[in-house]
Amino acid sequence: GCETFQIFTKNQMQWKIPNLSEEEINKFKHNLLETGVIQGTVYSSYLVNLASPDEKTHSRSINDLAVDLERAEKLGIRYLVFHPGAHKGKGEKYALKKISKSIDKVFQRSSSKESMLLLETTAGEGTNVGYLLEHLDYIIQHVKNPERVGICIDTCHIFAAGYDIRTLKAYNRFIKKIKLTFGLEKIKAFHLNDSKKELGSKMDRHEEIGKGRIGIKAFEMLVNDKNFINIPGILETPGGDAAYKENINILKNLRR
Repeated sequence: GCETFQIFTKNQMQWKIPNLSEEEINKFKHNLLETGVIQGTVYSSYLVNLASPDEKTHSRSINDLAVDLERAEKLGIRYLVFHPGAHKGKGEKYALKKISKSIDKVFQRSSSKESMLLLETTAGEGTNVGYLLEHLDYIIQHVKNPERVGICIDTCHIFAAGYDIRTLKAYNRFIKKIKLTFGLEKIKAFHLNDSKKELGSKMDRHEEIGKGRIGIKAFEMLVNDKNFINIPGILETPGGDAAYKENINILKNLRR
């Protein structure tokens, strides 16, 4: 398996967007070639909310994603991952419509031609949408450029949202559900995280691989699934760099 990565192109806790210099871009591309790491994903700012009823936050979110798509493209990265949004009490239908329209505005505003937006599955905390596969399917069905919108599946989030993947039967049921909604070809990345909380808890609490409520079998099925052979899997587990190394080795050893 090749190594991959996920980066922020700027401070994820601020709206400020510094310039990306030619030198930084060239250095980044050079390092990719030197290390042989395959192209990963960019993660959007934590402040982005395309469903926000607050106009200022909403327009800033559109601008932020538009610029981040351009930055990703300059770095040669194909995917920009973000959480679809939270309606803050306005209701899910409101959120899904607003997100779809907002994505159209992001593409209109961005000079990026290639890079895609990846909707990340959510745990369903608070007023977040995107915890049902149908939510993500709705958004893809209602944008003007569906070919530029894909999906990033976070294993902790789907489990917290109520999708079980711990047994072969449950795993196959989940795969079938994907086929009935947006389809397997829309999945462009995975966030591989175990869950501290139980199935359907709606709580987003990441755990190290095999140490949580999901357990090792689900990850074994996932890393050996022929459907996802070339799809990057990214860890967001707790425990820092040493733990990352250990978790990567655990996943590699599950490969048959």
